[in-house]
Amino acid sequence: MTNKRYPEEFKIEAVKQITERGHAAADVAARLGVSTFSLYQWVKRYTVPEADRVAAQDQQTEIRRLKAELKRVTEERDILKKAAAYFAKESG
Repeated sequence: MTNKRYPEEFKIEAVKQITERGHAAADVAARLGVSTFSLYQWVKRYTVPEADRVAAQDQQTEIRRLKAELKRVTEERDILKKAAAYFAKESG
């Protein structure tokens, strides 16, 4: 299996062959030398209007950022809980 990267224009044109011209996905995949799985993923991604696709990407980026921040804050909280327990034990 190769991890070949295709330009976005290539992907959009491949999707158009399926959605607009009515070619079978398996035929397009064989002709272009890509896997049918990749082709179906492109169809799923590029049949959504670009504005919606960009908004979804922005939301995913924000979710990733918030998850990382939540992880960091949770770790900080756990450290502070341990420190508070340690100092409470020492002073009491």
